Amino acid sequence: MILTTPQLIITIAIMALMTFLTRVVPFILFPGHKSTPKYISYLGEVLPFAIIGMLIIYCLKEVRIFASPHGIPELVAIIFVTFLHIWKKNTLLSISGGTLLYMFLVQVIFV
Repeated sequence: MILTTPQLIITIAIMALMTFLTRVVPFILFPGHKSTPKYISYLGEVLPFAIIGMLIIYCLKEVRIFASPHGIPELVAIIFVTFLHIWKKNTLLSISGGTLLYMFLVQVIFV
């Protein structure tokens, strides 16, 4: 499906508007002079852990323990990410380092 120029412009405009709204709406709903509702503060505390747990489950759902490579690349990458994050306390470094190691393992070592 090839989009015409007007369709591309409309698509880009909608994406830009939605991106802008996701940045502005929190400031409209929770202005600086008001205190943040307790349930929003609670969600801010628990959601990052829930999201990480969901991502781990999503990443490991296709691992076959009884078939080669038996989940070894995933386990090595998880251990590496955990170690790197405890050591450096840098989320971006942990995620990118783990991703690079995992890609190296599955594309070079466990071919």
